[in-house]
Amino acid sequence: MENKLKVILQNEKVILRPLALSDEEALWPIAQEKALWVYGLKDLSEPGELRKYIESAIHDREAGTAAVWVIIEAKTGKVAGCTRLAEISWKDERGQIGWTWIGKDFQGTGINRAMKYEIFQYGFETLGLNRIELKADERNLQSRRAMEKIGAKYEGTLREHMKINDGFIRNTVFYSILKTEWQELKANW
Repeated sequence: MENKLKVILQNEKVILRPLALSDEEALWPIAQEKALWVYGLKDLSEPGELRKYIESAIHDREAGTAAVWVIIEAKTGKVAGCTRLAEISWKDERGQIGWTWIGKDFQGTGINRAMKYEIFQYGFETLGLNRIELKADERNLQSRRAMEKIGAKYEGTLREHMKINDGFIRNTVFYSILKTEWQELKANW
């Protein structure tokens, strides 16, 4: 299963390359951007946290429940961050896009939208998933707007759902796109 989850996805804006332990050095400067962790479950700028994050992500890929990528700006070849299609349930034909963090220099450039397109296409058309979820801290309006802009449907809020890195217990909002909605969204992407 890992081979199916260890793929390169790309278009004119972004390259998604499977995450490797050796990516820690390139990701470290981005992980130092404290603003990325305001709503995060972990603060990857803390010593040792980025390494644990990478090891855990690779473990999930090896277990067949996640595809994890380094985000690379196609035009420059610069590392922009990290993302996943995770919590894959093969029985239920679903997964979740998340664990996405993109450096400030790459935010607002269209990389996130281009990357999401590739992951949705891969999830629905290659992996055969029926449903792909997205979730965010209820207070993270930037992420919520991005989810709505790509056509994800708001499904609800889980109250006091997850404890983030500063101890705050957040409400989590859920969105999704279904396979039956994908072709229309894809045509208008």
